[in-house]
Amino acid sequence: MRIGILGATGAVGRQMMECLEEQKIISDDLILLASPRSEGKVLPFAGKELMVHAVNEAWLEGLDYVLGAVDADTSRKWAPAIRNSGAVYIDNSSAFRLEEDIPLVVPEINGADALNHHGIIANPNCSTIITLMAIAPIHQISPIRKVIASTYQAVSGAGMHGIDELEQEVKDIAEGKAVKPSVFPAQIAYNCIPWIGSEKEAGYTSEELKMRNEGRKILHNPEMKVTCTCVRVPVFRSHSISVSVECEQPVSAEAAAEAISQFEGDVYLKDGYPMPLDTSGQDKVYVGRLRPDMVFDGGLSLFCCGDQIRKGAAANAVQILAYLLKH
Repeated sequence: MRIGILGATGAVGRQMMECLEEQKIISDDLILLASPRSEGKVLPFAGKELMVHAVNEAWLEGLDYVLGAVDADTSRKWAPAIRNSGAVYIDNSSAFRLEEDIPLVVPEINGADALNHHGIIANPNCSTIITLMAIAPIHQISPIRKVIASTYQAVSGAGMHGIDELEQEVKDIAEGKAVKPSVFPAQIAYNCIPWIGSEKEAGYTSEELKMRNEGRKILHNPEMKVTCTCVRVPVFRSHSISVSVECEQPVSAEAAAEAISQFEGDVYLKDGYPMPLDTSGQDKVYVGRLRPDMVFDGGLSLFCCGDQIRKGAAANAVQILAYLLKH
């Protein structure tokens, strides 16, 4: 088995390597691919040092699977060559998520969808994954009709530059220097910014609409109504989401707690709170603050938190690969 990682030098690409090792998916020949400027870099994997190559069609030949950790434009550029090489492309970008014939997969929720691929499988948005991991057990009890969500997203969701900007702003403020944001639309240090993505329909952003559009596809629930507000917060890692849901039939907090406790990949906290410091660096989604909702009749409110680089991106992609290999 030969696996390639497209975008291997970025935060998600490197995390994919770590997750492959953790899940004991050891490729006979792991090919690390990136842009020409990263060619020649060396990265550790399974006790070896692997060289990074500039992506081209020759390096794609003979691969069985390719994990994508690049932006949507780069993904669209290389997807045809990956398919032509005969490899299955598991793509972390937004390029193909809403294509009708391309599965959008969270293995614990709709893993079987991955088996109906035509060469490409899409990895959902990070906040979508974390949120759906928390509410999918409730959806299994009674289909969800409505969702109100607010996300609190870490700066690393914008890549290493987001982390660097927060660190630099904290330093500049401590030294009395002027803050000059470039990654985010305003100062993020000691602040919250209620805007992620670009403006789309009715004043909602692209990031906010992902929750609705991707959630419907993953849950096979095309009529589900979703309103979402996405907020960038001065946290380095792990996204948090406040969620309220209304189901077709009332679901008690006790029944939901039992379902979440039994759901693979979830950790239900009866006592204590889901928090970024506790969820960073691992793949579980923590769920807590579960209580009856005071607006939706028979509805529920909860708070969840998960590492968006791991379960929200790299680990989920590797779990899709593991699901394909198993089945």
